[in-house]
Amino acid sequence: MRHPFLLLLLSLLLSACGKDPIYQEQGYVFGTLVEVTVYGEEEARAKQGVTDVMHEFQRLHDLLHAWKPSELSALNAAIAQGKRKTVTPELAAMLKDAAQLSAQSEGLFNPTIGALIQTWGFQADDFKAVLPEEKQVASLVKAKPQMIDLIISTNEVRSTNKSVKLDLGGYAKGYALDRAAAILKQQGIHNALINIGGNVLALGSHGKRPWRVGIQHPRKPGALATLELRDGEAVGTSGDYQRYFELGAKRFCHLIDPRNGHPVQGVQAVTIITHGARAGLLSDASSKPLFISGVTGWRTAANKMQLEEALLIDAEGVVHLTVSMQKRLEFTDSKTVRTIEP
Repeated sequence: MRHPFLLLLLSLLLSACGKDPIYQEQGYVFGTLVEVTVYGEEEARAKQGVTDVMHEFQRLHDLLHAWKPSELSALNAAIAQGKRKTVTPELAAMLKDAAQLSAQSEGLFNPTIGALIQTWGFQADDFKAVLPEEKQVASLVKAKPQMIDLIISTNEVRSTNKSVKLDLGGYAKGYALDRAAAILKQQGIHNALINIGGNVLALGSHGKRPWRVGIQHPRKPGALATLELRDGEAVGTSGDYQRYFELGAKRFCHLIDPRNGHPVQGVQAVTIITHGARAGLLSDASSKPLFISGVTGWRTAANKMQLEEALLIDAEGVVHLTVSMQKRLEFTDSKTVRTIEP
């Protein structure tokens, strides 16, 4: 199984040519490849900034791990026992924010379904092609865990529903992107590209031109399309090719519909572009409701999440996209089947 990410089409090439001041580092955190590229800075300054970003990524990984010892897993243990737990102000703020995003999505973005994610085998580094007991899935769906079950008083958290098991996998990468941007800006670095496994945030530009990235094709190597990212914009992709297993001819991905407890079918990928102070966070969390809504509901979900630039690739490989997204993309293959949905 591969772990693809948005292609940073120019960065490695430019690093090699020696004419542009590019500094780049890669790592592996949040269960995926991360890459930070800095343009136009002296190597020592760029290296220090990137090092600090990588340390921040590791801190957040350790803070928010859903199934290994972490502050989040300790909170889950307390919830399962019907106890209240004191958490850091940072985690409390994250949970409040995630609750607002969940409400905006009418529950399709639901970080409380960690038990379902675990039942399907996705709270692990390697996935086994084994289906869970349907009775177990039905029981977890019937329990209806949701973010409104959390009671957050200052920094103390409890839940009115013991079935709540938090998994911030659809939130953490986006949060980390915004933290990385803040760290680089604090150090006077204003031109950079930050990539965390399918979510990319742009700072400034690549010299006199914008950063250009590619959207991974969900079924073959290479880019489906490319686009230019402007200062402060982020692009995020949720796909059925990132964390999945196959059984027979059917693919089961880690993106689970909280309404029925099963991995989403009929969608290969969703890509969105976000803007503003929380562009990174929104690029991560806001794509999930579109993916779960599927071909018939993704456009409505995009409106709810206030997304103008979005696309969905269905099971047949047809690209459904908004008018605004169509204007931003340059497709690698002009024969790609597209349908614009206003």
